[in-house]
Amino acid sequence: MIISRRAEIDRFLDAPPAGVRAALIHGRDRGQVRERADRLAAAATADPDDPFDTARLTDADIDRDPAVLDGELTAQSLVGGRRLVRLRLSGERAAAERAAADALKTHADGGFNPDAFFLVEAGALGRDSGLRRAAERAGACAAIASYEDEPGDVARMIRQSLAKDNLSLAPDALELVVSRLPHERGVARQEIERLALFLGPGSGVAATAEQLAPFLGVEPEASLADAAQDAFGGKLAHAQAGLRRAAAEGEGGPAAVRALSAHAARLRRIVGLASSGTGLAEAAKAAGVFWRNEKEMLRQARAWTYGDLDQLSPQLLDADRLCKQTGSPDRLVAERLAMTIAARARRLGL
Repeated sequence: MIISRRAEIDRFLDAPPAGVRAALIHGRDRGQVRERADRLAAAATADPDDPFDTARLTDADIDRDPAVLDGELTAQSLVGGRRLVRLRLSGERAAAERAAADALKTHADGGFNPDAFFLVEAGALGRDSGLRRAAERAGACAAIASYEDEPGDVARMIRQSLAKDNLSLAPDALELVVSRLPHERGVARQEIERLALFLGPGSGVAATAEQLAPFLGVEPEASLADAAQDAFGGKLAHAQAGLRRAAAEGEGGPAAVRALSAHAARLRRIVGLASSGTGLAEAAKAAGVFWRNEKEMLRQARAWTYGDLDQLSPQLLDADRLCKQTGSPDRLVAERLAMTIAARARRLGL
C-alpha cells in the first residue's frame, strides 16, 4: 500500500499498525530516507540498536550470501521482543534489489516469521522497479516515497530543531538560512546543529539576519565554496588550490566536505526545479545561487543529472563520516573526494 500524505506518513512512522509487516522507504533524498527509517525502526521494535533483536543488512551482504535475507527474516527474536530486519540498498546491485522484492512479497504474505518487521531503505526507485511495485501492491507493506524538502518544510525543520535548544530566528534570519541551507535532509540537519552551537544552546536567543553574518560568512566569496564549484565543474587543479587555500585560512576537512555537499544539494535543487518545467536561470535564482556564479552553475546543471548526483551521495556521506573520526587525515579525505567529483564531472563533458 502507498502512504503519501504527510499526516498519514507521520502517523505510520510513529505507530505502524499491527497488521503491517514491512515498509519500503525510498527517494533521492537519502538523508530524509534514513531519518524516516530511524523513526520507524524505533517504533517497530523496543530497541532498534539491540543486536539480538535487529539485523542490519546491505546489498553487499546479499551479494556475499544470497540466503542471508531469508534467514534473518525467518529467525525468531532471542529475547522475546519484535525482531527487526533492516536492509539498506545502494542502488548499484540489481540482484540485491530483486532479492529484496522477492523477500518482501513472501514476508508480506506471512511466509517468514510473521512477527518480524522488514524495513527496506532505497534511493530513487522508478515506477518500473520490481521492489517498488511489490511494496505498493502488498497490503501488509507500506511504501513511502521521500521527496526533496520544499522551503516551507526546511523552515519548519529549522524552527523545530532550534526550539529544542530554546533558540529561534527572526523572520529575516529564517528566510536567509532557508535560502542558504542545503536541501538534502542529512546535510541540512548537520548545518542546523552547527547553527545551534553558534547561537548557544539554551541561551534563548532570537537571532536576526545581521547577527548571523559571522556564521554564514560571505559564502559565494569563500575559498571552500569556490573549490566546490571548481570540483563539480571538472576543474581539478583549481579545486585543489582552493582547498589548500582554505586550509591555510584555517578550514579543515569537515568544512571542505560540507562545502562539497552543499554544492551538490544546490545542483540537485536546480536540476529538480528544471525537470518540473522551471527555466534554468529561474531555478538557479530559486536555489540561492549568487549572481557571479550563475553562468557556471547553469553550465554544470546542464551536465549533472539526478542519477549522477545520487551515485555521488554515498561518497559524500562516507567522506563526512571519515572526517569526523579521531586521527583521520580529514584534509586528504576532502581532497580525494574533490578529485573523485572532478573526474566524474570531466566524464560528463565539463
